[in-house]
Amino acid sequence: MAIFKGAGVAIVTPMQKDGKVDYERSRELIEFQIEGGVDAIIVCGTTGESSTLTHEEHLDVIRYCVKAVDGRVPVVAGTGSNCTETAVYLSKEAEKSGADGLLLVSPYYNKATQNGLYRHFKTVADSVKLPILLYNVPSRTGCNILPETVVRLCRDVENIVGVKEASDNIAQIARLAALADGAVDIYSGNDNQIVPILSLGGIGVISVLANVAPGQTHDICQKYLDGDVAGSLREQLRAMELCGALFCEVNPIPVKKALELMGRINGTLRMPLSEMEPDNVRRLKKAMEEYGIL
Repeated sequence: MAIFKGAGVAIVTPMQKDGKVDYERSRELIEFQIEGGVDAIIVCGTTGESSTLTHEEHLDVIRYCVKAVDGRVPVVAGTGSNCTETAVYLSKEAEKSGADGLLLVSPYYNKATQNGLYRHFKTVADSVKLPILLYNVPSRTGCNILPETVVRLCRDVENIVGVKEASDNIAQIARLAALADGAVDIYSGNDNQIVPILSLGGIGVISVLANVAPGQTHDICQKYLDGDVAGSLREQLRAMELCGALFCEVNPIPVKKALELMGRINGTLRMPLSEMEPDNVRRLKKAMEEYGIL
């Protein structure tokens, strides 16, 4: 059974001006997402700046999110690492914290072989009982999880159930869907490809866009899943300019600025991420105004 169907938000981690995690704003964002109709919350992923959280902060943010959500929607915790031992540790602790599932990014920098990826993910999965989604984002990790490897893992390992596909390669995702024959829950990892991936048998998205437009992102998925393909496509196309603006600089710089413009957070980032360029802020603001969220 899928962890969730529809729109899961890859939620940001709000920071105070001094760089500490802002838990009060985090709770407010969680409520905004649930009220907006998101189908799951993905915490401590790329958008949540997990790479610059200490292990203690990382786990505290997961625990806080689980408590704040209080079972209203599934919470999927990002617990991946380029160190298998670290990924095992974070995954075990997230399971103890009450997370409903895990998201495991492929090991970055190491650039493991496909066999190495298989062993890494299987080792982590064998250490917990929670359902697991793989996360394929080669533009960040330098490592592509091939369709054959994804299918092999989902068939061999009971609690590896799907993949967040952010390779930006529709042909590869189509091949994955063909090889999987229903054995892999496929989620779009790119907001500008939600409908194309749903059309290939995907069941949802893990979304940056949902941070600022939870209801609209939910509708793109729900309309498609309900059979209203034309309505879903209209919503997808209407969001395209905003999707582009949200990725005109490296994620999560633009989405944190967008939430700041909406008055929801102060937009603080952790280095090495830096303040958004003025021209890009203007582009983002215009896209938000045209989309009707500012």
